[in-house]
Amino acid sequence: MSKASGDHYEALACRFLQQQGLTLVERNWHCRQGELDLVMRDGAYWVFVEVRARQSAHFGGAAASIGSAKQHKLHTAANLYLSSKRIDAPCRFDAVLFDGSEQARWLKNIFG
Repeated sequence: MSKASGDHYEALACRFLQQQGLTLVERNWHCRQGELDLVMRDGAYWVFVEVRARQSAHFGGAAASIGSAKQHKLHTAANLYLSSKRIDAPCRFDAVLFDGSEQARWLKNIFG
């Protein structure tokens, strides 16, 4: 997926989540260990959102692309984010998936 396409789907995911009541804190936060697509707030929770888009749901679709290596990178980046901002609050990891369309599928708390 190109950067322009990735930016497009991240913008769609952000708008979708804002319509669900979440508040955007940051987009595309980078560190040496990885990137956080969207950092949002859902009440007391800090929510780290991974956005994935695939042409179709064949071969597992967008959800299957978040493997154990990606999960490890997300955990590491989120821990660095929280410590760098001195945040001590509950958090969770969500995913917004697009499989062959611009229809978002939101998975909450995808891993602990």
